[in-house]
Parts: sequence; structure tokens; C-alpha cells
Amino acid sequence: MKPRLPIVLVIALTGMWLLLNNSFSVAHILLGLAVSLLMVFGFRAVRPLQPRLRKPLKAFLLLWRVFVDILRSNVNVARIVLGLQGKRTVQSGFLDVPLHLRDPHGLAALATIVTSTPGTIWADLSPDGATLTLHVLDLRDEQALIATIKQRYEHLLMEIFE
Repeated sequence: MKPRLPIVLVIALTGMWLLLNNSFSVAHILLGLAVSLLMVFGFRAVRPLQPRLRKPLKAFLLLWRVFVDILRSNVNVARIVLGLQGKRTVQSGFLDVPLHLRDPHGLAALATIVTSTPGTIWADLSPDGATLTLHVLDLRDEQALIATIKQRYEHLLMEIFE
């Protein structure tokens, strides 16, 4: 089976090129397309494992969840930084999350989601890929946070990629 051209990636890279150059002239469009195509084909040679989206429509649900969670986390972190959490003490710490997700693209997406959400950061992945270690700014209920990550993100990522 012949690999298809990832047209969305080419368009996105060309758009970035045009925005970064602040020019929408024909010459910049053609140069942006050339650079984008060169990048797509060049990096394909060094990254032979291509992502396969099993249920791409689920990605929209995932994006919405991530958007809502990022907004929620921004408010929570702002309350902590501004000292508006009342008399409650903030307990930061590390949390080990058992994972069933094994697809490298799904794991990369999970890393991006967790790190993009204020108050959490991806700290480590065990060598066997079965345990994710997070640093959490306000670690109140470990089991609730583990359940949230597994239900809101890991489950959908497994549906999308595996």
C-alpha cells in the first residue's frame, strides 16, 4: 500500500510559514508549500511508524474535554497563586498512574494533554510503559485524579489510536 500525502499537515505547515513570514504573496505560498512538502517527506524517512486513527471523530470529543479541563485548571491554579484557596493547604506531590495505553502516538498525545493542563506535568514513564509519573501542584485525592486521567483521556486515546 502506497503511503498517502498528509495533506492536512502540509496545509498546516504552509499556514505556519505564511504567518511567521507575515506575507501571503504567491512566492511565499509556493515557498511554504515546497518547505512543507520537503519536511513531510524528509521526516517520514526517519519516522517510519505512521499514526493510524481508528476513530478520528472521537478526537473532537477529546479536544473538547482537554479545552474544558485546561480552563478549569487555569482557574484552580490562579486561585492557588493568588492565595484564594482559603485555609486549605496545598499539597503538591508525585503520582503514579497505571497505564494500559501503549501506542506511542497516544502516549505523546497524553503527554501533551497532561503537560498543557496547568498544575500537572509529565515527570516519567516507566521503561515498560506501564506507569506514568506525574507531578501535581495540588494533589488532594490521588485515586480521583488517577480515575480522571484514565476515564477522560486514556480511554479515549485508546479508542482513537489502538
